[in-house]
Amino acid sequence: MDIKIRDVVIEDYDGIYQLWDSTEQSRRAMNPVDDSREGIERYLKRNPTTCFLAYTNDDNREKIVGVILTGHDGRRAIVHHLCVDPNFRRQGVAHMLVQRAEEALRKEGITKVFGLVFKDNDVANNFWEEQGYALRTNLNYRNKSLNEHVPQGE
Repeated sequence: MDIKIRDVVIEDYDGIYQLWDSTEQSRRAMNPVDDSREGIERYLKRNPTTCFLAYTNDDNREKIVGVILTGHDGRRAIVHHLCVDPNFRRQGVAHMLVQRAEEALRKEGITKVFGLVFKDNDVANNFWEEQGYALRTNLNYRNKSLNEHVPQGE
């Protein structure tokens, strides 16, 4: 199957949300504020050149098969979401999305990128290891919710 990659636009939101909602791990990572249409629109305005969609043409319409949302602060980048349709896994879609995002980040002068993966998500942890992302064990990840609708986390 011919998989193509293009920039994400806000008009893709419904299809992306449907993709995220199709997998348990993505549902686990979402929250009702940051992953709402408005939250993603803010994200895309700040990161218009580093978020990509993988798709196929099915009956002359796009079928979303993967998405990566990557952003940066001018120094460091983070992969906020990477999701591939379960029916298209093990076909190189995630690898293509990561390569495209890394290329875009390099063009913007970014030299380091990180991502967060649930400890119990063995498939994702193995994938990121294969992509050359080292496990940092000398850091503690801390967060604080500034919105009562956003869970603090475990």
